[in-house]
Amino acid sequence: MDLKKLFHDDGAVSPVIGVILMVAITVILAAVIASFVLNLGGNQSASPTVSFEFEYEQDTSAASGDFYSGGDGGQLTITHNSGDSVQAGRLSVIDEAGDDDQDGQTAFSLSDADSQVSSGVSGTVSVDADDTIRIVYTDNSGEDSTTLATWDGPDA
Repeated sequence: MDLKKLFHDDGAVSPVIGVILMVAITVILAAVIASFVLNLGGNQSASPTVSFEFEYEQDTSAASGDFYSGGDGGQLTITHNSGDSVQAGRLSVIDEAGDDDQDGQTAFSLSDADSQVSSGVSGTVSVDADDTIRIVYTDNSGEDSTTLATWDGPDA
């Protein structure tokens, strides 16, 4: 075997590389076209990044200092701690137990639904101690929603 001839005989390298490149370009082009046709790459809106703080205050009887009759209700103060500002009308309070009148309502009673909930803004809702509350963001189309924060009551 002649080693010098082996190192200088590279006649088949160019066609092989050319075929590999053509196949790669075809696969990439097909993937891009398919993503546009199937709408996989479009109209995806990102949900905001928000941090909420929850503070629960048990309702008490003013006369005796004991818990009021029923003993499991209170006020939950929800405060936007940090992150993106969010349109008030896009946020809703969901009670996982499904037995609360607050279900689907906004906790942030601002002047209108277009007002921005930003850092430091807070709102209050009535809850039971055994509730699980979710703060849900709904996008502009109304089709997609994301849970931004969850609070579990002390008895949940």
